[in-house]
Amino acid sequence: MAKLKDEGISVGLAVVIVGDDPASRVYVNSKKRACEEIGIYSEEYALKGETTQEELIELVKKLNEKDDINGILVQLPLPRHIDEEAVINAISPEKDVDAFHPVNVGKIMIGNYDFLPCTPAGVMELIAESEIDLAGKECVVVGRSNIVGKPMSMLLLHKNATVTICHSKTKNLPKVIKRADLVVVAVGRPEMVTGDMIKEGAVVIDVGINRLENKKLVGDAHFESCKEKAAAITPVPGGVGPMTIAMLMKNTVKSAKLKAGRK
Repeated sequence: MAKLKDEGISVGLAVVIVGDDPASRVYVNSKKRACEEIGIYSEEYALKGETTQEELIELVKKLNEKDDINGILVQLPLPRHIDEEAVINAISPEKDVDAFHPVNVGKIMIGNYDFLPCTPAGVMELIAESEIDLAGKECVVVGRSNIVGKPMSMLLLHKNATVTICHSKTKNLPKVIKRADLVVVAVGRPEMVTGDMIKEGAVVIDVGINRLENKKLVGDAHFESCKEKAAAITPVPGGVGPMTIAMLMKNTVKSAKLKAGRK
């Protein structure tokens, strides 16, 4: 960051939160802390739950025009009366550091992108740092959301993996998971994937975060049973979550660089 500042490049992130969802507040606070730690200027817009869709989109349009803001993040989920798709579409693709805008989604599909969705990008970074060669590997992604499952499958495909996407209608899910060299699970169901469902030596990447009745945080994979068979497994919390925040910071910095004509 100091080098960018020396070159006259400032980096700014605007985070918008609507309502008082406790989980969203935790996420927003962690993003603000990350900005402070690495020296990114940040603005928070905490809007009341009854904020209208029109008011939210008007704010997004104003942020699109702000020169000191390079990234705009609208924390999801939004209240039910607001159309998330309309809000995402209102964000300038050049400031869409979540990479949810259709323009950025399309770029990811063809492999010529500026930004990647933060969680899938974090997963790919973990894979790269662990020196896992994906070429020819059988990868199973459990979950087909626009935020994780779909872009995750595309990124694995770009690395020459053979990818299967599973979802609620998949028949014989345990059998499909069993053949995977690498499993990415992102469905929001606590400890759904158990050790007997994975093959010996598989890599398990757990994107889920769920709070049990006893307040314990767990992932979508049953850590204790899976770790007995897995070659590697990410913990929850402390695995993919911090990588998601790191990738958000990376996207925001990249947006500032692109604006300044830098790659």
